[in-house]
Amino acid sequence: MMNQSKGEWEMELRKWTPKDRDAMVYLGSHVDRTHLTDRLPNPLTDKDADFWLSMIREQDGVRAVHRAIWVDGVLVGCIMAEQKADVYGKDAEVGYMLGKEFENRGIMTKAVSALIPLAFETLDILRLSASVNEPNLASRRVLEKNGFQLEGFQKSAVYKDGTVYNLCQYGLLKP
Repeated sequence: MMNQSKGEWEMELRKWTPKDRDAMVYLGSHVDRTHLTDRLPNPLTDKDADFWLSMIREQDGVRAVHRAIWVDGVLVGCIMAEQKADVYGKDAEVGYMLGKEFENRGIMTKAVSALIPLAFETLDILRLSASVNEPNLASRRVLEKNGFQLEGFQKSAVYKDGTVYNLCQYGLLKP
């Protein structure tokens, strides 16, 4: 599969298809959930994956951009930008996850870089935002390398698995 060195692999963002269900289930059980939301069920079952794939197909290109991250022919993660509603509708929240065995190789930095123009071209938005638990330094670096600016903190905003975290708010304006 992919070489251990950063950048010596081929990455592409692909639209999700029903054929990706098994790979999605595998990925869902091979990610570090320490700083993920609980929105994605754990464990992720076939039924859960079918629900998510159906939802993604309905939203993609309308109010969201959802992509599977493939590296050298292997599903390694996922990334999305979901447009907010109401008076926040010109903003889209970016989120992503990566399989544990693929961390620290520059994959997510490259995936976010590819998502940014896609989200701005596809969605009627003026900015992208991302919320990251303060101790999640790897995710914060991914955003910062892609031009996101730290806009502030929400103190004690996240309660996950018995731990309280501050939440870092990042933003990127449309060029």
